[in-house]
Amino acid sequence: MAEHTRVDEFLTSLIAICKPLDSFEMPLLDAHGATLSQDVFAGERLVMKAGSRIRSTQIGLAASIGLDHLPTRPHPRVVVMSAGPDLVEPGKTLKDDEEFETNSWMLTTAVREVGAVAYRVHSIPDDEAQLQNLIEDQLVRADLIIISGERHDDSFDLITRTISNMGEITTVDMAIEMSGRHNFGLIGPDKTPIITLPGDPIAAYISFELFVRPMIRTMLGAATIHRPSVKAKLEKAIESSEGMRSYIRAALSEDGKSVTPLTHQEEISTLSDASAFIAVGEKDVSLKAGDEVTVVILERRYI
Repeated sequence: MAEHTRVDEFLTSLIAICKPLDSFEMPLLDAHGATLSQDVFAGERLVMKAGSRIRSTQIGLAASIGLDHLPTRPHPRVVVMSAGPDLVEPGKTLKDDEEFETNSWMLTTAVREVGAVAYRVHSIPDDEAQLQNLIEDQLVRADLIIISGERHDDSFDLITRTISNMGEITTVDMAIEMSGRHNFGLIGPDKTPIITLPGDPIAAYISFELFVRPMIRTMLGAATIHRPSVKAKLEKAIESSEGMRSYIRAALSEDGKSVTPLTHQEEISTLSDASAFIAVGEKDVSLKAGDEVTVVILERRYI
């Protein structure tokens, strides 16, 4: 059995191939959503700290002190691809053993939510030479490339062979329950970071949150790269595989003191319903109601 890579080890390797994008002076409206690369002063008073996300209130503050540009790190440009011979674009009719292509739609919009510019490539050829040409065409506009490939067919192997011809690539099996193999490395003349994710949409999204989001936040030069986490009381018992980390989709209470695992964890609907992940450690095989658990906050939802 292949040795599995721990989450923290993999993330450390990914952050090592990323770096904050070069800073430049950006017009106010264009700077919205980017990251401030230097402290901003009004006279001698510090009014905005480097590393903070530039929101509407920061734009207003800059204008109020006479600035029409801000020193920013630009939005990273991220190209998203998805592979699989049985994948069909939404809106078309499915045939036997086909399924709607999900990952590129989900991952492209997830990239945008982090604050990057996302480009969706809607198809990948099955031929290795054509795939390499397609990836090379994307390198001119990419600070990061994300590819998801099916684990049940040759798609992952095709992707791995292709990108291995384009740079130095490492393949790992993650110590995450219901996950799969990942590739990462640097390709092309500019050493562009690339990461490949599992084809299963749930596994792909969990990997995006754990690994890709911190990569993008690092490129943005953000002060924090991780989602916030809290300790909360578990409302319902859960089980996990020994030696594997699990991320259980869950609903966090409004006061943030308790968390309820969602039912039907195998269904993609748990991604859209979840406001949090319950992070279950490798040694936590069984957790009972009332136990304190670590909860990664995806978003706050109030009725």
